Amino acid sequence: MGRRFLLTGMPGSGKSTVVRRCVERLRAAGLTVGGISTPEVRRGGRRVAFEVVDLATGRRGLMASVDIRSPHRVGRYGVDVEGFEAVALPALRYAEESCDVICIDEIGRMELYSKAFEEAVKRILEGVKPVIAVVHRRYAEAYRRYGELLWVTRERVDRLVSYIVGRLL
Repeated sequence: MGRRFLLTGMPGSGKSTVVRRCVERLRAAGLTVGGISTPEVRRGGRRVAFEVVDLATGRRGLMASVDIRSPHRVGRYGVDVEGFEAVALPALRYAEESCDVICIDEIGRMELYSKAFEEAVKRILEGVKPVIAVVHRRYAEAYRRYGELLWVTRERVDRLVSYIVGRLL
């Protein structure tokens, strides 16, 4: 059952939507799903931060914010590597040990400031469990060897969800 799906595409193409719908459908079918998502936080209609969320427990932490002072920066966001790791690393470990499917949304510049996260991701992608991961397009070629690389567009969201869920069930 070791299927690995790597989703990439332009900003706003629906990558996180594909992951979220896959998680919902897999759970509805009785599978356990763990891992992380990194949703944006908006204030007054503007994106001001990113959280990291443990998909199994719902535990959340702040990963990056316009208000964080950090040597690790992506655009206007300071990245809190320790805050990210405090949620992401236990979430990935739990998913590896206890879940049927592992989701990682996303493997991108902010997340890769954490070497421990990068190592956990490689270990997971070399493992036996099915994985659905969003890979920032800048890293798509570097991660392509770990699974099936799928380009996401708004028009393809429903088809990709059906394809991935169909392969995993």
